[in-house]
Amino acid sequence: MSAFRHRHLLGIEPLEPSDIETLLDTADGLKEVLDRPIKKVPALRGKTVVNLFYEPSTRTRSSFEIAEKVLSADSLSIATATSSVTKGETLLDTAKNLEAMNPDMFVVRHSASGAPHFLARHCRSAIVNAGDGAHEHPTQALLDALTLRQRKGRLKGLRVAIVGDILHSRVARSNVWLLTKMGAEVVLCGPPTLIPPGIEAVCPVTYRIDEAIEGADAVMMLRIQLERMSGGFFPSLREYFQRFGLDEARVRRAKKDVVILHPGPMNRGVEIASEVADGPYSVILDQVTNGVAVRMAVLYLLLGGSGGTA
Repeated sequence: MSAFRHRHLLGIEPLEPSDIETLLDTADGLKEVLDRPIKKVPALRGKTVVNLFYEPSTRTRSSFEIAEKVLSADSLSIATATSSVTKGETLLDTAKNLEAMNPDMFVVRHSASGAPHFLARHCRSAIVNAGDGAHEHPTQALLDALTLRQRKGRLKGLRVAIVGDILHSRVARSNVWLLTKMGAEVVLCGPPTLIPPGIEAVCPVTYRIDEAIEGADAVMMLRIQLERMSGGFFPSLREYFQRFGLDEARVRRAKKDVVILHPGPMNRGVEIASEVADGPYSVILDQVTNGVAVRMAVLYLLLGGSGGTA
């Protein structure tokens, strides 16, 4: 295993393919710990991790907390709704006050794009981006890649369709960076109002889901992020499903061994039908399991493995 050269994990964009391979290989190796009767190793004993989440989260926050416990790190999760943030304290003041207690790492989710990068410039602690605005969600892309690699045996040469609210999706951005770096063919699909201008320079775009899915090895459906929308991006949820939702009939356009991914939370009947979400092609729960393994790998490489200075 090559040395992991980074102090922080702020996004997929700065990583080299070898960095991604190291993270995925480490996650593969650590996943075995989750199948043990006693899910505990001393790799990060004596390390302290602060989970600082300014946005709601179920899967990401829980899996980071489980990963920290499995690796024997001490962890503290800050609920900003009950912290001094509600009294007007800034992100930097919150981080600086917590850092005065000498933690080794902050895992940060924030609604502002670039918030983890800002903290990385001003804090001594290692910073992991757990999702920043509509910018990146690096550990989600890594767990998606791990799931694909386990099912397909490779990433290079796969045709992956990413369908839905591309405009507001940090998951889409991180996956586009990762998959293209690793040699996969990515096609984006969604309503014209939900496709970022200029994204065609990075990978192909279509506004027809049948065209996107045709011959795909994997289809990643994205949630419509209504909380980030302030206008009418499409006529109605019913019409959205008719034009861009994934049902059983549309799945048949993909390859016979297609896998269906979704980062969650799912809006059933909006972007994906229940028979697809719960069907034989779905790897959605595998993604959740792999999320713990990937976050263990990130913690281990940044705090306890062969990590160095970026």
